[in-house]
Amino acid sequence: MLTYIYVIAITAEAMSGALAAGRRNMDMFGVALIAFLTALGGGTVRDILLGNYPVNWTQHPSYIYLTISAGLFTIVIARFMRHLHQLFLILDAMGLVAFTIIGCNVALSLNYNTPVVVMAGITTGIFGGILRDLMCNRTPQVLQHELYASVSLLVALLYLFLLDRQVDHDINLLASFSVGLALRLAAIRWQCSLPVFSYAPEKWQD
Repeated sequence: MLTYIYVIAITAEAMSGALAAGRRNMDMFGVALIAFLTALGGGTVRDILLGNYPVNWTQHPSYIYLTISAGLFTIVIARFMRHLHQLFLILDAMGLVAFTIIGCNVALSLNYNTPVVVMAGITTGIFGGILRDLMCNRTPQVLQHELYASVSLLVALLYLFLLDRQVDHDINLLASFSVGLALRLAAIRWQCSLPVFSYAPEKWQD
């Protein structure tokens, strides 16, 4: 199940990256690059940090073709993308949960301790979006708007908790995925977010 969701998710993320590049008036190479980084950047950063070589996508060239093609295809259908906004939000939420669980499993397979496993899951879940926004010269949206990184954290913790309790793996996947998806969609629906820290030195000047 995760594999199919992963393929759908990297396609959707590649298309979101292409749209971000279009908002910055990038050429076709820029669109392809941002699409690739958005879709596969989280897993790449995770593998580098964990010393997990070779990096995942280098062993699956089809992921390169898929993400770049999705990015370039977005240019063709850009005029219709606003009608697919809600669908993209759902696919993005699914991708966040799937990436998080996959990241946790990679770290677990390498016998890392729990805190590292959690961070590996979060990194996989959110870092593609962070790279996209940094390349597009804007503050990462995953750290600003509705609950996103925190959903990834909760999914990782729930998944590991159920794993520790030796819950059947399929049930664990279903429960973690369902809870994570519900939390993310609820955050979008009701615009739930963490308190914002706004530092303005002039406010404290005498």
